[in-house]
Amino acid sequence: MKLERRQGFYEKYIKRVLDILCSILFLIGFSWLYLILAILVKIKMGSPVIFKQPRPGIVKNGKETIFDMFKFRSMTDERTENGEFLPDHQRLSSFGAKLRSTSLDELPEVFSILKGDMSVVGPRPQLVRDMVFMTERQRMRHTAKPGLTGLAQVKGRNAITWEEKLEWDLKYIEKVSFFGDVEILFATVKAVLKKDGITDGENATAIDYGDALLKAGKVSKPQYDALQVYAKRIIAEHEKGSPN
Repeated sequence: MKLERRQGFYEKYIKRVLDILCSILFLIGFSWLYLILAILVKIKMGSPVIFKQPRPGIVKNGKETIFDMFKFRSMTDERTENGEFLPDHQRLSSFGAKLRSTSLDELPEVFSILKGDMSVVGPRPQLVRDMVFMTERQRMRHTAKPGLTGLAQVKGRNAITWEEKLEWDLKYIEKVSFFGDVEILFATVKAVLKKDGITDGENATAIDYGDALLKAGKVSKPQYDALQVYAKRIIAEHEKGSPN
């Protein structure tokens, strides 16, 4: 199945203009906040200040693009004796937890909006290792540009199930509109102030989609392992093609 969706006039022509204006105004108005946060991250956790990670972007020619999304670093680089990262809850510092609870760690994503990889509103860019577990129907969410916030974020964020999140994303792309985006923005401010749905209530960070499916018995261990390898191959190909 080729991932295709017809975009309306607002999404195709107006939304990008608004994204550029909003990101420029935000960066100018809050440049002081970026500087303060960068200094604090440097003091609390050292370098690098910015965390980079490949994420699935908008579909082009029937296939998801992969782009580098940036955040303020919230985890340490502590590893096991075998060189593997420690579990998230052990690497998430108290300062990093505060960054996440206020969503301030996501501010560098505004640069991705300005660049054109993301939009202010759209389905949140999930991990590549989440994407490979999605059905073709669920991957239709990638026919819209990923957003700093989205419908799933104001409907529960990580406090709802993966299936619910993906369904809200699909509902969003059914009708992308200016007033719908404005409504999501206002709801986002309210959710951030209330600190709603930062985690699922059990884990320090949201559980991966593949892990959730494996835990629920919806995929077998061989299927899980094969798709994890596939995700690593996608990331490797992206990094190979990315400029240093």
